[in-house]
Amino acid sequence: MKKKIPDYYIGKIHGYEARKIIEDYELNYNIGTAVSYLLRANRKHETSKECIEKAREHLRFELERLELLEKPNYVLKNIKG
Repeated sequence: MKKKIPDYYIGKIHGYEARKIIEDYELNYNIGTAVSYLLRANRKHETSKECIEKAREHLRFELERLELLEKPNYVLKNIKG
């Protein structure tokens, strides 16, 4: 059974699905989710504010993740517990 994809996740001109764009660019979870929110921003709600705020949060999560990875011995400390 094929699940219907909401229209706000499909481009109007070329019919690209947001998830396929994210997959094609090999984006990780946080960046992919932010892109998905931005792609639907003008289409799901009355204003784009809510989707943009959600995208911003996921970009913040990604920045926090990158900052942790830049810390010396981060991986070793977290593996050892």
